[in-house]
Amino acid sequence: MKAGTQLAIRRMCALARISRAGFYRRGVRSRLAPVELRDQVQRVALEWPAYGSRRITAELRRGGVPVNRKRVQRLMREDNLLCLRKRKFVATTDSAHGLKVYPNLAAVLVVSGVNQLWRADITYIRLLEEFIYLAVVLDAFSRRAIGWALEGTLEAKLTVAALEMALERRRPAPGLVHHSDRGVQYASHDYVALLEAHQVRISMSRRGNPWDNATCESFMKTLKCEEVYRSEYRNLAEARARIGEFLEEVYNQRRLHSSLGYCPPTEFERLQSPPRMLTPALAQEAV
Repeated sequence: MKAGTQLAIRRMCALARISRAGFYRRGVRSRLAPVELRDQVQRVALEWPAYGSRRITAELRRGGVPVNRKRVQRLMREDNLLCLRKRKFVATTDSAHGLKVYPNLAAVLVVSGVNQLWRADITYIRLLEEFIYLAVVLDAFSRRAIGWALEGTLEAKLTVAALEMALERRRPAPGLVHHSDRGVQYASHDYVALLEAHQVRISMSRRGNPWDNATCESFMKTLKCEEVYRSEYRNLAEARARIGEFLEEVYNQRRLHSSLGYCPPTEFERLQSPPRMLTPALAQEAV
């Protein structure tokens, strides 16, 4: 629900001298019978098993059902609609190398539009008889996956392929900040040369501090919980097709993000005013 709508609801409730909870209860009862509401909650929970009560409530409201979150929680408890648990994340990068590392520029950067800060990371995916590896590039403003690559190797060509996809899709202006961990894949000569060729400023997390790239950590957990742990991929080709479908059609286009006001990334980008590109001068001011 848009911020303006929320303000209008608060104003109406104040004028009518009723609580917001009372407004939602009246609205639901007048539009949807209890059994129909339960059916709607079950439908969303089955489609999005990793959604908790907040996202399910947001999804229902986007569909025109002004339901109260406490009522959604009660229905989920009664029907045992518990969201899937997230498994422990495992690091895949090696920072014990002699290559150049860069200071953390992202920590003090205030992002106000797309193509100002990109974040990159790698995770592993287990097949029946082997591991494969996914490299991804996210736009920090919208959380949108703008570049990705899936291969059977952790060599630098994996991350380079993901970055090339992001650069081709976005064609950012000079001054963009690219943030990653200190892994050898991101510090490699090929990767750094590609960033420098596009006048991208390089930023890396502090040693032993995974929270510096928390946006990517959160993305990887979402991917694992909502796609990978629910699937069995026979081979690399099948994994690439199904994970690609999840990234492009589900995560970017449909999945609600709490940090975006419960909007999908592509919708969030459309709703924003034309972004202010981060010029080299502005980028220098940010650090």
